[in-house]
Amino acid sequence: MVGASATAALGAMPLAAGAKPAGTERPNLAKVVFTVNGEQRELELDIRTSLLDAVREHLHLTGSKKGCDHGQCGACTMIVDGRRINACLTLAVMHQGSEVTTIEGLGQPENLHPMQAAFIKHDGYQCGYCTPGQICSGVAVLAEIKAGIPSHVTADLTATPEVTETEIRERMSGNICRCGAYSNIVAAMTEVAGRQA
Repeated sequence: MVGASATAALGAMPLAAGAKPAGTERPNLAKVVFTVNGEQRELELDIRTSLLDAVREHLHLTGSKKGCDHGQCGACTMIVDGRRINACLTLAVMHQGSEVTTIEGLGQPENLHPMQAAFIKHDGYQCGYCTPGQICSGVAVLAEIKAGIPSHVTADLTATPEVTETEIRERMSGNICRCGAYSNIVAAMTEVAGRQA
C-alpha cells in the first residue's frame, strides 16, 4: 500500500522545466559496419546495443547465448579481432570495422571446426547452452597459448606457455558449464592442441 501511494505522489509531481516524461526520448542511432563470420555487415543501431544483441537480434545469428548478461558466465563469448570477449559487456558501436567470429563462423554441421568435432567426440557439452561460448573461448585460448601470452598460472613468464590441464582450466575459468562437463572440455581442447602442435 505504501508503494502505491508513493507512486501516485511521484506521478502527481510536475516535470522539471524542459524534462520529458520517461520513455519518450528517441534512441540515438549510429551506423555500424563490421565483418561477421567473413561477411561485411552494416547495421543502424541504438548506440546502447550490445554486440551480443546486435548479432542475435539484428543479424539473427543465435548461436551465441545470453546467459547472465553480466559477463560472468561466458555463454556469449565471441572472437573479435582475434581475441575472445564477452559480447554482452561491449557495445556494438565500439567494434566499427572489427572482425567478429561467432560459433556459426567457426564451422557448419557438414564442415565442423576441429574444436567442434572434438567437443562432440569427448562429449564436451551436456545441455549445450554454454557450448558455443565454450568452443569460441577454447579456440581463442589455444591461440593465446600459441602466441605466448601467459596466464595467472604460467610458472615461467619468460618461456612460451604450454598446453596443460592447469593452463586450460585457468584460461577457461570465465566460461561456466552448469552441467559440469569441464573434464570433457579439457579433453577436447587437449586433443585439438595436440593436433595443432
